Amino acid sequence: MNKRDYYEVLGVTKKASKTEIKSTYRKLALKYHPDRNKESDSEEKFKEISEAYAVLSDDKKRSQYDQFGHAGIDSRYTSEDLFREVNFDEIFRNSGFGFGGLGGIFEQFFGGGGRSRSSQNRGSDLQQEITITLEEVAKGLNKTIRVHRNEKCSVCNGSGAKPDSNVKSCPDCRGAGEVQYVQSAGFARIMRVETCRKCRGRGEVVEIPCTQCRGLGLSSKMSTIKVDIPPGIDSGSSLRLTGEGEAGPHGGSPGDLYVVIRVKPHSTFERHGDDIVFEKKISFAEAALGTDIEIPSLEEKLNLKIPSGIQSGTVMRLRNKGIPHLRRYGQGDELVHVLVETPVKLNKKQREMFEELAMASSIKVHKKKGLFG
Repeated sequence: MNKRDYYEVLGVTKKASKTEIKSTYRKLALKYHPDRNKESDSEEKFKEISEAYAVLSDDKKRSQYDQFGHAGIDSRYTSEDLFREVNFDEIFRNSGFGFGGLGGIFEQFFGGGGRSRSSQNRGSDLQQEITITLEEVAKGLNKTIRVHRNEKCSVCNGSGAKPDSNVKSCPDCRGAGEVQYVQSAGFARIMRVETCRKCRGRGEVVEIPCTQCRGLGLSSKMSTIKVDIPPGIDSGSSLRLTGEGEAGPHGGSPGDLYVVIRVKPHSTFERHGDDIVFEKKISFAEAALGTDIEIPSLEEKLNLKIPSGIQSGTVMRLRNKGIPHLRRYGQGDELVHVLVETPVKLNKKQREMFEELAMASSIKVHKKKGLFG
């Protein structure tokens, strides 16, 4: 089943402030909390609004959601990751619910279970810019980039342990990577979950650390990565390369690489959406009588018929000569902006011809005076 838009779930606009989002969530959560609402779908609604709040109340997650939608959240966070920084105690203080932080609410409504070690030790995301030309935008291209990043240590294969040494389950957390603390406060049972300090969430401890990576399981390298840039991409767009970010410490999953596209300004064309605009100056005579001219495009030279009597500022459209539509059929147009140049200096013959034209058109013009007026 497709997820609903988080803003729609909470009933707020995309411009809603954090205060408005928090207030709206609290009202909805109190309405649909299964302890108060006994309707069959109350628990599902509570889960839905809580997930929406967990994302929209966090600046980083909200930015990722606004840019990439649900795909930008589901591919980066486990369910527990989403709620880890949410302070439910503060939100529901004096409401009669003893959530007691993430552990309590997650265990009650989201199935419990610890955060996976791979997720907990996930590598950092990276970002790199690529500059391309407008011609490359039109065709698309495969580009190779070099990225400096942490990769798995080649000696210990990311385990952090010296080869042939033992890796044991952490005695403090018993391999869970987390330690739970339970407190009683009146009728409420408060559960607090913290990352295990001994194994730092790994769930395992090594007897002898790898001498190459000093037990981190990582080594810094310059890597070569191929990027497939689709035709029609716009400047400022971001491509996500899953798993091409930093390797996670102690065998954790890698982060992602975000490639930001920058398009160079073009010396001839301006881009307006998927259309390209070319400015062509023609003479007064060409405008009056009409002519055939040659103009550039992104791929080849084109012939354009200028009709007689064309006015300065006229825009002529060449169909399907612009930028391909991104990931869909078709492409934009080339728009030729025709500008008629008024001659600044005329020789004697040219002036006489224009004066004759003015007389034939009953137009009064300034006569050029002689030496003595």
